[in-house]
Amino acid sequence: MLDDPDDIHPLFYGAPSSAGFRKLRKRIVRQAREAIDQYGMIEQDARSPDGARPKWLICLSGGKDSYTLLAVLHELQWRGLLPVDLLACNLDQGQPGFPATVLPAFLEKMGVPHRIEYQDTYSIVKDKVPEGRTFCALCSRLRRGNLYRIAREEGCSAVVLGHHRDDILETFFMNLFHGGRLATMPPKLVNEEGDLFVLRPLAHVAEADCEKFARDMAYPIIPCDLCGSQDGLQRQQVKQILDGWEKNSPGRRQVMFRALMNIRPSHMLDPKLFDFAGLMRGSVKFEQIDTGIPKLR
Repeated sequence: MLDDPDDIHPLFYGAPSSAGFRKLRKRIVRQAREAIDQYGMIEQDARSPDGARPKWLICLSGGKDSYTLLAVLHELQWRGLLPVDLLACNLDQGQPGFPATVLPAFLEKMGVPHRIEYQDTYSIVKDKVPEGRTFCALCSRLRRGNLYRIAREEGCSAVVLGHHRDDILETFFMNLFHGGRLATMPPKLVNEEGDLFVLRPLAHVAEADCEKFARDMAYPIIPCDLCGSQDGLQRQQVKQILDGWEKNSPGRRQVMFRALMNIRPSHMLDPKLFDFAGLMRGSVKFEQIDTGIPKLR
């Protein structure tokens, strides 16, 4: 894959020629393709009446994850493995010091269809969030609302985000520790209005792989510290816990991630998911299916 220098998307110009980088790139692309297939991200028979293909809005923040997402999706499209049209979108939220020319220049150079939108949500966040509180929750909601609007205006059926495996794990533990529920970011969902998919094709990709990929490609990274560094964020605390577990037991993150794909409702405590009251002696036999979830019969 991508070994022919004459058969390559502009997003991969200048890619390192080392065997290690080619292995990394192939792994990320393979994992993204697996997630897209496994979670049914490509709508079947979703062409519009005029024959146009579905269109995805790729949310590009300028961080390592969104650059990786952008490159991988264009690679799959380039290879004929992703039958959708792609539109990159950056939402300039008016943070002080945001380098507004970086992403437009990059996207134009790479020949990537894109839309740059300016909405000063930063001022709203500063006005509404009390002193000493973190900005992330309100900032994220305002950003998401604008991205949904843009997706509708552009005729997109899906908003595509760059969340990776580690983001999903961290969200799970944040909900566990602080929210009192077992939940995380799903790889595919429908928004509250019911008119857009929200997709996370990097769901199986490790953060370390995104970081190394973006660094090796020398993409112009825009750090997410434009609102000011805020210590003590819940996500940072969870990340530190996971880092410690990973250091003491390498591979722990992947084991925990697999657990999110191997849920047994009969061995949990939620009566809305399993009929404990209706459970009778001698009436239940368990059958292991491919997902590892016991099936009642």
